[in-house]
Amino acid sequence: MAARKQPVKQSSAIVNRRASFDYALNDELQVGIALTGLETRAARDGHIQLKGSFVTIKDSELWLNNASFSLKINEKNKVGARTIDTSPRKLLARRRQIDDLAARKQAGMSIVPLRILTKGRFIKVVIALGKGKKNYDKRETLKRRDQEREASRAIKSR
Repeated sequence: MAARKQPVKQSSAIVNRRASFDYALNDELQVGIALTGLETRAARDGHIQLKGSFVTIKDSELWLNNASFSLKINEKNKVGARTIDTSPRKLLARRRQIDDLAARKQAGMSIVPLRILTKGRFIKVVIALGKGKKNYDKRETLKRRDQEREASRAIKSR
């Protein structure tokens, strides 16, 4: 009897953890993304990295820049070979949403991708408006996180 193939664990969300540290985040918006077949497979397998990625508005369209997709190469004699692709990808949103984001971006806000959702039939990107933090704000965040961690340890040790 042949051995059963183990199902591949599919990630339901790819998270940009660095975004909440670097930006003070406000409004979230869920938008679609235009992908090819190889990019879709990479997203479903969780082979995407959002660290350092950002969203721009060009010609009244949203574009996801600098997101790393690890694409599988389908060539003979190359088992499991992958290549990294960081080309811009178009985000799909309504015209009113794009106009609102453009107006807020003019006011000094940044548009940051937070996570990619691959749960259902469609692949969605959650983006948020954020204001960049200064270094002293980041240090304060680290200090507060350490204090919370020590407090939780003290409670557990009792």
